[in-house]
Amino acid sequence: MHELITILGPTATGKTGLAAALAAKIDAEVISADSRQVYRGMDLGTGKDLDDYIVDGKQIPCHLIDIADPGEEYNVFRFQQDFLKAYNDIRERGKKAIMCGGTGMYLESVILGYRMSDVSQNEDLRKELELLTDDELNARLRSLRDVHNVTDTTDRKRLIRAIEISSSPVPHPPHHIDLQNTNHKVFGVSLPREEVRRRITSRLKQRLKEGMVEEVKTLLNSGLRPEQLEFYGLEYKYLTQYIVGKINFNEMFQLLNIAIHQFAKRQMTWFRRMEKRGVAIVWIDGFLPLDEKLIVIQNNL
Repeated sequence: MHELITILGPTATGKTGLAAALAAKIDAEVISADSRQVYRGMDLGTGKDLDDYIVDGKQIPCHLIDIADPGEEYNVFRFQQDFLKAYNDIRERGKKAIMCGGTGMYLESVILGYRMSDVSQNEDLRKELELLTDDELNARLRSLRDVHNVTDTTDRKRLIRAIEISSSPVPHPPHHIDLQNTNHKVFGVSLPREEVRRRITSRLKQRLKEGMVEEVKTLLNSGLRPEQLEFYGLEYKYLTQYIVGKINFNEMFQLLNIAIHQFAKRQMTWFRRMEKRGVAIVWIDGFLPLDEKLIVIQNNL
């Protein structure tokens, strides 16, 4: 049996339910690879779907959800370190591990074993960068590295932080993730683009009914500034703009719906890029019933 199984795919394709069902079947625990589900109180907007982790009345353990406070900076370096702790803990207890998520950089940092180290703030560089326009900052970042994470280029604070990290010499840390000698298998859930779009729109309507606006109001009332929430993009960006009166409800829904569709497309682009970099992904038809998806996975383990 493989020591680590990864289940990835774009948003709204049913990854979480599949990972939980597989975990129940093979006595495994799930490690979330989602850049926003780490935050407490950000539930509907990040699609935590915690009920999916209850299978046949049994709670499936899931790691790296609700481990940081909103407004706190959480990044791929921290994720990689937290993943290692969770993975080692699971393995030491004789359990199997399933990584599940849709944040390409987080997934890739594990699968391709990024060697990373924490980069501290460079105040002199930040002062220099603050004088540049957004276009000049984008050009600076692209001169330093290939840009695949679109949030790095649409939020000024993230853009400056990305340049800061890319400008820093990064020594090899003493511990890194090495799957070269580990039994490892990657599965992806695939659906036609139009079906993903349909599911996204349907899910957005449902989550608005369930109280997503109220969730963002609660976060704002807790002391978070609007710009802090907008930093997280997608639901939190547009719902915040609606709540503070920048846009009306219909504008919020339309802009957010389009943004999530575009996000899902970028996710698939990232996964295809991973394949080009040598990551073998076994794609599963998202229309298959859950039992048949599980059979596909078990036949490929």
